[in-house]
Order: sequence, then C-alpha cells, then structure tokens
Amino acid sequence: MFAFTSEMANKHLTELKNRLVFITGASSGIGRAAAEAFAREGARLLLCARRIERLNEFKARHPNTEVHVFPLDVRERRAVEHALETLPEAWKEIDILINNAGLSRGLDAFQDASLEDWEEMLDTNVKGLLYVSRKIVPGMIARGRGHIINVGSIAGHEVYPKGNVYCASKFAVDAITKGLRLDVVNTPLRVTTIDPGLVETEFSDVRFHGDTERAKAVYKGLEPLHPEDIAETMVWCATRPAHVQIAEIVVFPTHQASAAVVHRT
Repeated sequence: MFAFTSEMANKHLTELKNRLVFITGASSGIGRAAAEAFAREGARLLLCARRIERLNEFKARHPNTEVHVFPLDVRERRAVEHALETLPEAWKEIDILINNAGLSRGLDAFQDASLEDWEEMLDTNVKGLLYVSRKIVPGMIARGRGHIINVGSIAGHEVYPKGNVYCASKFAVDAITKGLRLDVVNTPLRVTTIDPGLVETEFSDVRFHGDTERAKAVYKGLEPLHPEDIAETMVWCATRPAHVQIAEIVVFPTHQASAAVVHRT
C-alpha cells in the first residue's frame, strides 16, 4: 500500500526564497510582522504604507534582505496605479500579494456614526484592496503563478453591536476574496483570506482616534493574538504545496469564542 509521509509532503512545499512578496500597510502591526516573517524565509520584500519613515527603518535593519519600499495611500486609485506601473522592472513580477492595509474608525451606533469614519473604512478596506489587486492579479495570471492573501476579520463573519460599517467592509473583503477565487479557478493562482479575532496592534488606537486608555481596555483581562501569530499563519499558507489552496482561516486567541464572546480574568 502506498503511504504518503510527512517527508514526502515537505519536498513539495512552496519555496519562498527569492520570491517577491508585496505587503500593503507594512509599517506596523500585522503588516510589519509579515515583513519580518517573510524576510526570515529569504523572500524579496516590496513594502508600502503611508508612513515611509517606518519602512525605511525596516529596510535599514535588514541589510541582508532585498527590500524595496515606497509610500502609498491605497485609498488613492491614481496613486496606486502610478506607483505600481512605475516600479523598477526587478520589482514588478510579484509572486505573493498580501492585502493587509486596513483600519477601523469609531465604535458607534449606526445613527450616531461619523460619515467621515465610514468613508475612510470603505475607501481603505474595500476600495484600496480592489485597486491594488486589480493592478497585480492580471500579471500573476499572465506569468502562471501567484498567491493573493487578504487580511479579513472575524467581523467579516459576524456583525457585532456598533460594528455596522466596519463589519460591512470586512464582509466585503470576504465576498471579494471568494469572487476572485471563483474567477481564477482555471489558473494556478491561489486565493486566501486570514480572518483574525482580537490582535493587539495599533488597530484600537486608530479605531478610537488616539484614545489610548480606551484602546488598552479592548485587550484587558486576556492574552490577545500577537501580530506575529498572523504573520506565521501567512507563511504557512504561502508554503503549502502548489496543489494546496488554503481558502480561509479564522484565528482566535484561546479565550475568544466569537466576535463578541470573550472570557476576561
């Protein structure tokens, strides 16, 4: 009887050394942790964010990794198109796209929420992901290789009180991911969404417009996920054998059971 061993599986893992990985929103949190994780795997890193000084700091700390950085606000369609069309030739053939740029603004009842907060979330989480992906995916199809990893959220599976438009934006990420997977099913491309629960990053500081005490309270009484946990999950997805597509992963800290059910001590 034929036996498929773990050693045989390892021989078919996707090699990340010298692969070109493009990470949006790479200046902090999950994006920065992802850059660190893929650097350890020997990947070449194409990094963008609004805070270019943080990307330059990352590049300076990784002299043995090939890194190209550039400033970009993914909400600006023309800026996205120009930035990706004018990349140096050596940085255009992207193997792995990690759509990480995203945010939440406010935690208010629908009738009290800020229209500006709604627009910023939809422009970043939905339209920004679309702008970047639309420029990258055709090249992946033409080259016959590519992996798109979208950072979603448990908020894309369950709506929670006062989550309204943020949840809507992450439901949209889920739908876009599934739609893309359907549309490229006849190609070698793989499409993944990683949907975390509570991860301690700048997320809550941004959501609460810099109210640090309110942000800290989100993670009080439990150990949340760390950005590195999600980064390791990304690497795991990206290194599966070419015939294996990890479609969706939901990741919680141990003491979280749903979007709204958390045990605190």
